[in-house]
Amino acid sequence: MMRGPSNWAVAVRKPNGQIAEVCRPIESVMKRHWVFRLPIVRGVIALGESLAIGFRALAISANYAAAEDGEEAEAELSRGALIFAFLIAIGFAISLFKVGPALLADLLPISSGTWFVIVEGLIRVSVFIVYLSLISLLPDLRRVFQYHAAEHKAINAYEAGEELEPQTVQGYSLIHPRCGTAFLLWVMVIAIFVFAFFGRPVWYWLIASRILLLPLIAGIAYELIRFAGKHTDNRVLMTLLAPGLWLQRLTTRQPTLDQLEVSIRALREVLALEERTAADAEERRVEVMA
Repeated sequence: MMRGPSNWAVAVRKPNGQIAEVCRPIESVMKRHWVFRLPIVRGVIALGESLAIGFRALAISANYAAAEDGEEAEAELSRGALIFAFLIAIGFAISLFKVGPALLADLLPISSGTWFVIVEGLIRVSVFIVYLSLISLLPDLRRVFQYHAAEHKAINAYEAGEELEPQTVQGYSLIHPRCGTAFLLWVMVIAIFVFAFFGRPVWYWLIASRILLLPLIAGIAYELIRFAGKHTDNRVLMTLLAPGLWLQRLTTRQPTLDQLEVSIRALREVLALEERTAADAEERRVEVMA
């Protein structure tokens, strides 16, 4: 799946070997009012929109995989199903990576609020790394991680001005600074600094703070990743972001040429749509999210 500023596209390898693509415009609320485009606020909105698009793309992919030969399958999740899936996913993530580590750290005999937040952060990052390591052992997830790397390689080749052909794209890195894996890691790191202002509250405020402050933390992390994506030539910045880039090794695997062909198809569809919808396509370079 590839996303541009105004459009997104998903390409799927059908059971008969052909590639199908589905394209959709992005009707972002950020276009409606300048308040939604403010720093941090736009990060929260972009995260929500990315999750919604991801669920829609997965539904389309699953439908094509289950469809009979020659049958089209562009059906998407209903709004109710999309909201339900969104709530389940967010609830699981908050329980495992936010509330769980906080309650676990609360069981430890730590009197200092500062040390409590640091230990909690270390537990949270450790749980995240162990979780990624375990799911990477699943055969089906390994294939997903190959397609994840295929997306990165295609975007890296495009941003380098190279021809979008599988053999050429294969030579590019499977790491990208705008990757969601790096974003999640920085959400956890930034959380340490934000939570430090609150020390070690009682358990119910502990749970409430970890949930209510998540949008603020996600917004800050979004601005950091967005800034890094525009300054990849800054060695100091890339050194600071290195842990997030290293972590992508857990969520990417070397793709095949067939998988690269699918990612290239999705990227080309997005680029074609963006060129048609851009106000000044010749002067502005399309930014595609990893």
